[in-house]
Amino acid sequence: MVIIMDILIWTYVLSALALAVYALGTFVLLAIWWRQKRSVSVPPEVSDENLPSVTIQLPLFNEREVIGRLIDAVAALDYPLDRLHIQVLDDSNDDTSDLVAQKVAQYTRMGVSITHIQRRTQRGYKAGALADATERMGDDLVAVFDADFVPAPDFLRKTVPYFCQEPRLGMVQVRWGHLNADENLLVRAQALSLDGHFVVEQTARSRGGLLLNFSGSAGVWRAACVRDAGGWSFATLAEDLDLSYRAQFRGWRFLYLPDVVVPAEIPPQMAAYKRQQARWAKGSTQNLLRHAWQLWHSPRFTLAQKLMGTAHLCQYMAHPFMLLLLLLTPPLLYFDVLDQIALAPLGLASLGAPIVYLVSQHYLYPDWPRRLMIFPILLGLGTGLALNNTLAVLSALRGGPNVFQRTPKFRGHDWQKSRYALRGDWTILGEAFLAIYSFGGGLLALRNAPSLAPFAFIYAYAFGMVMLWGLTESYLVRHRVPEPPVERASI
Repeated sequence: MVIIMDILIWTYVLSALALAVYALGTFVLLAIWWRQKRSVSVPPEVSDENLPSVTIQLPLFNEREVIGRLIDAVAALDYPLDRLHIQVLDDSNDDTSDLVAQKVAQYTRMGVSITHIQRRTQRGYKAGALADATERMGDDLVAVFDADFVPAPDFLRKTVPYFCQEPRLGMVQVRWGHLNADENLLVRAQALSLDGHFVVEQTARSRGGLLLNFSGSAGVWRAACVRDAGGWSFATLAEDLDLSYRAQFRGWRFLYLPDVVVPAEIPPQMAAYKRQQARWAKGSTQNLLRHAWQLWHSPRFTLAQKLMGTAHLCQYMAHPFMLLLLLLTPPLLYFDVLDQIALAPLGLASLGAPIVYLVSQHYLYPDWPRRLMIFPILLGLGTGLALNNTLAVLSALRGGPNVFQRTPKFRGHDWQKSRYALRGDWTILGEAFLAIYSFGGGLLALRNAPSLAPFAFIYAYAFGMVMLWGLTESYLVRHRVPEPPVERASI
């Protein structure tokens, strides 16, 4: 019994230390951002005659709600027509392909160079489509937009000139904005999280000389960089992160432009958000397994770059440690041993994330105090998705199969009636159990270690919120009057 208790205590301590170390990395990014926040990137002047040729790639699968808007926006980009080519990479099996064909015909008649590419299989999903299309292009640069993004006409004017200035610049990423930031509480909470990531974290990584990643959309690549790094691979579910690290291992430099913004749709449905987070969690962990060894053995990077790069790849490993802490707390409280573990000072590290959100909102919006009122919802999401994301991390660690599940988009329509709306899965039951378990732990803490009661009750709130949100959505979807499905035979 003593040995088992020692194992539980050490597991608890190591989990708390791991979370604290990861959280301390946030303060490093905050410090870099604060030091560099007044830096301004100005694109060099480049005449139209000297602009490189660009291919715009639009990977999509069943995006009937948003694809027309995207094609319209890309066709309106301010760039010499003889140097701009558009590839619509359409893996759809519904009437999305018909809508794409109509748009492609419309803009072809107007003199726009646009191609509708359909594959016979969905091998490799998004990464496979990008890899296949890249083999067909011969332009200098390639920009990628997911279906729910809407670039402004001057997007290429604000990004492409940097490539003319620096031959080893491999990729330029811009900040994601929000098309539907006020649609509901879930969307507002995600907007707060995304702002923290793109305003503080990505800016600090870029300006601090740390390893940076392409975010999967709203970025421009030098085609030579993509090819030199080995091209798009579907070995992981985060093909963007994978290619980013391989390119930087080859010595290519990345640039992030926080003042150039491309708005996109945020998932308004909890089931869609959980699916997106699970895909990102599994893909990030796969990249940790794939690249950590090379990162630490490369003479190209400093110790600081290696440490922060590892933290970057480990970002979703926090969720298994959070779950471990939760599961271990009640038994350790029951045996009255937690008061022997002096971990209270580590709690200060958890202040990093709230400061990031505060800084980003203050930087972006005049009404930042009002926007920060949504933080309790974001706190619930960040904690309540621990089960969902832990399962994804474990799938990556055990080498589970890669199945790319898209995040449905609804273009502000009533998502409950959309054919793309998702039903909740069995994790709702797991979240219900964890909510009850956490609440019981909180009651136990009130008796044995009152200082830990808030910790347990926050977990109970978080899992309870995510569970109830999922149940409510499942009920609404189950009792909806759906749009009639329109299926097409596989091509």
